[in-house]
Amino acid sequence: MKNTGLARDYLRRARVRVRALDVLFDGESWADVVRESQEIVELSLKGLLRSCGIDPPRIHDVSGILLAERDRLPAELLCEVEWLAETSRHLRRDRELAFYGAEDLTPSGFYSRADAEGARDSARRVVEVVGPWVG
Repeated sequence: MKNTGLARDYLRRARVRVRALDVLFDGESWADVVRESQEIVELSLKGLLRSCGIDPPRIHDVSGILLAERDRLPAELLCEVEWLAETSRHLRRDRELAFYGAEDLTPSGFYSRADAEGARDSARRVVEVVGPWVG
C-alpha cells in the first residue's frame, strides 16, 4: 500500500501542529504540549511508513514497525531509526496520562516545562528528519 497523498497529508498536518505547540507552550500548558507532541510524532512516522509502502497499524506507537521494517526505509534514515523508535515509544507512554490524568494525578500539576521542552524538541526533530522522505 502506497498512498503518497495520505502520507503527505499526515506530514502536512504534523507540520501545522508543530506551530500549535508554541501556542500551548506560551500558555504554559505543559501536559498539552506533551500530548500534542506525541500526535505529531505519530502522524509523521505513519506518513514515513506509508511513503515507504508500509501500511501502519492503527496503534499510537509504531516503534516496533519502524524497527521491523527498517530495510524498507530510505538508507539515509537508518542512522535515525533507533532514535525515531525510542521517541515514539517514549511519547506513547505519556499519551493518555497527559490528556486524561488519573485519579491520583492531575496532568497540569504533573508535567513540567522541561517535560514540554523535551517533547516539543523531539516532535520538531521527527518532522525535520522524516520530512524529506514524505514530501
